[in-house]
Amino acid sequence: MSPHEQTGRPAQSDPERMRALAHPLRLALLDYLDGVGEATATQCARHTGETVANCSFHLRLLARYGFIEPAEPRGRERPWRPTVRGEPFAPDESVPGSLVAVVELAEVAVRQEAEAFISFLHERAGAGADLAGRPLPTAMTKDAFWATPDETEALMKDIGALFEPYIARVTDAAARPAGALLMRWFATSRPDLHTDPAPGPEA
Repeated sequence: MSPHEQTGRPAQSDPERMRALAHPLRLALLDYLDGVGEATATQCARHTGETVANCSFHLRLLARYGFIEPAEPRGRERPWRPTVRGEPFAPDESVPGSLVAVVELAEVAVRQEAEAFISFLHERAGAGADLAGRPLPTAMTKDAFWATPDETEALMKDIGALFEPYIARVTDAAARPAGALLMRWFATSRPDLHTDPAPGPEA
């Protein structure tokens, strides 16, 4: 039984569960498993540069809070896999500490994604000759738009639907075409709290 089942709090707003994930290595491990589908502690250690023992400890903690679970054994190997991909988290004002926990988790995740993107750019620039002729699709977008909350929610759903066929390839290796790269996508949307809402045409 996971901690959020014991407390009866919804998993998406459980502060204890969110704080368990708000750790750079645990986020990196879950991110890696989300991308490859499943992996052993040894493979996780090779990917993150951490020791196998350290990865094993944090993988067990992720499993304790229901983020991952044991996958089908491969002989003597014991891989792990995510239980749910892209689990949403939302603050619940009725749950003490929920809002603060969401902020803490978001801060760790955003910093990690930003640092990973910057590291990629430096790595790509430093290995220019070795990567010459190799297609490395990279993009960074930054824009502003006006939309109601309902329109914004619909837009996010439409974007998510565009990704679904590609995300399905995470668990279906046979569906990956030759030359497919494991791509990383990170996007945010937020209202500008320092700009007044549009009054509408009738104004």
